[in-house]
Amino acid sequence: MAVLPIRIMGDPVLHSPAEPVAEITDEVRQLVADMFETMDAAPGVGLAAPQVGVGLRIYTYSYQDDDGQPWRGVIVNPELWMRPLVPGAPDPDDESEGCLSFPGERFPLRRSDEVLVTGIDLDGEPVRIQVDGWRARIMQHEFDHLDGILYIDRLDDGDWKTVQKLARKRGWGRPGAAWTPGVDEIDA
Repeated sequence: MAVLPIRIMGDPVLHSPAEPVAEITDEVRQLVADMFETMDAAPGVGLAAPQVGVGLRIYTYSYQDDDGQPWRGVIVNPELWMRPLVPGAPDPDDESEGCLSFPGERFPLRRSDEVLVTGIDLDGEPVRIQVDGWRARIMQHEFDHLDGILYIDRLDDGDWKTVQKLARKRGWGRPGAAWTPGVDEIDA
């Protein structure tokens, strides 16, 4: 397994829809193992293949709930259904999220509180996950990556302007920008 460089906002692979996985191969299994290693090293609660430069519809996730129970897995070729969003502005204390592809920052974003995700695992077996709360947020965030959407693309105008200023200041927003967990000093 290897820790892979994580692409930063502006890299074309992050802003393009990913392709379905046609077949679960040894290369796909190795990619997923490397994605888990990278996600854990970052550390993050999810990682989509485009974030490591691979335009395939795969994401990993890992989260520990309030009771310390682990929740970890991979979904290949996911489909997502969600409840409609509750109207209103997001709560900055309870609805802020971050992203390994825009590291070091968090912004409030309203997400659906419940989702259903289907897909397959690395054995080609069906996966069906129905979750709420932070788990639902993780599923939506990672699924967005597969459609070429970063959470910062969904922010309100004020936060969007802040994102643009930060990106310019850090030299992001261009092809090839990346960081490697454990190598580069970026506070994800």
